[in-house]
Amino acid sequence: MDSRRINFRLLQVFRTVVQAGSISQAARQLHLTQPTVSLQLKSLSDIVGEPLLESHREGVTMTPAGEYFYQAAGDALGRFDDLELQLQRYRGGETGKLSIGLVTTAKYLVAQLLSSFAEQFPDIEVILNIGNRGTVLQRFAEQADDLYWFSHPPTGTDVEAEPLVRNPLQLIAPPNHWAAGKTITFPELHGERFLIREPGSATRMLFEAWLSSQGYGLQQTMQIESNEAIRLGVASGLGLAVISEHPLAHGAEHVTTLSMRGFPLQSYWYLVRHRERYESYAAHTFVSHVRERLPQVIEPRWLLPKTES
Repeated sequence: MDSRRINFRLLQVFRTVVQAGSISQAARQLHLTQPTVSLQLKSLSDIVGEPLLESHREGVTMTPAGEYFYQAAGDALGRFDDLELQLQRYRGGETGKLSIGLVTTAKYLVAQLLSSFAEQFPDIEVILNIGNRGTVLQRFAEQADDLYWFSHPPTGTDVEAEPLVRNPLQLIAPPNHWAAGKTITFPELHGERFLIREPGSATRMLFEAWLSSQGYGLQQTMQIESNEAIRLGVASGLGLAVISEHPLAHGAEHVTTLSMRGFPLQSYWYLVRHRERYESYAAHTFVSHVRERLPQVIEPRWLLPKTES
């Protein structure tokens, strides 16, 4: 049997004839002439190399070979019916894969959104790629992910960035620090050690930009490439730090937020995508879900007014 000569129209004609019980009835259902249907059935029998139907006064019945072929035709057509349903769900953003690149600090925010997303869309496979800003910038340049979360997004014509959430940067200190409970100015912290992120970190860039604008500098620093380690270091009395307010809400270490003129520094979380990368249906579904769910999972003080976003 040369299966390459079998097409879906022949399979449909054969199954319709069997289900209708006669060639004439099947022809009416298919909006074809009776001779056309008979010719297609003969062509199919020639391809298979066996008679598939037997004609009687009452209509047609399948031969043993016809029964085998009927089952195979049903399997083939059924698989494509399933494919159509799968494509409908895929195009509706209910299935597929979603790759997200995010800077380490954003994991606290994204985790809350992914919880409800996974519950509502369990058939979308989500892959998180977490790294420092330099790593995520490289992934963006390579168009490695569908979406990205940045607190300081890249620039350029290939960047589509939407600010969604406030990301205030707070000055933190050990609980027993002498400035706890006071309102201070930065010069009063002269000589204090500051725990800072690696070069290229958005938090570090914003803090250094603020220092430069005020004409200040840091006397002692210690570089630590982890918000969790910085928070632990501050709690242990190793120094002070400027850190996003979001991870502070999730830490077990005891630190205090200092009240200082100019703080908190205002920044935002941006949902970013590369304009040159095809926007998948799953990515579109996730963006819609984020916009809908943010008011339910984020504290009101972190939400942006419509006019601000």
